[in-house]
Amino acid sequence: MVGLIKAESTYAEWTFPAEPDAVRTARHAVRDALGVWRLDHSVRDTAVLLVSELVTNSLQYTRGPIGVRLAVVPVGPADLTGTALLVEVSDPLPDPPTARSPGPDDEGGRGLQLVACSARRWGTRRGNTGKTVWFELPLPG
Repeated sequence: MVGLIKAESTYAEWTFPAEPDAVRTARHAVRDALGVWRLDHSVRDTAVLLVSELVTNSLQYTRGPIGVRLAVVPVGPADLTGTALLVEVSDPLPDPPTARSPGPDDEGGRGLQLVACSARRWGTRRGNTGKTVWFELPLPG
């Protein structure tokens, strides 16, 4: 794991090799960073769950490195600005993820549905070397 945490600026970034323990390592890195930033437990738990889902998706389809970035960002009109936690998960595969409609007995296929239901906003974008799936979680206060 290659990582950067700037607790004073509420920005963190890591690159994980596409190996089976990447999900666990990403989960711990995100939980630790959000703990340093003293974010609400419900935001931390939701962010960790969604990062886990997105890193798992990346592992299923790519062999390249997986990037995870966290940042606290302003949201809303200038006179009513609040903040949100922006989370980005990147991998070298250029194709955007496809939402599936899993059956009741399917073990997978719910990750993007979980992101869509839990995040304030979410989306995907292509980059020069792959894609990024991102989501925002509103921060209290």
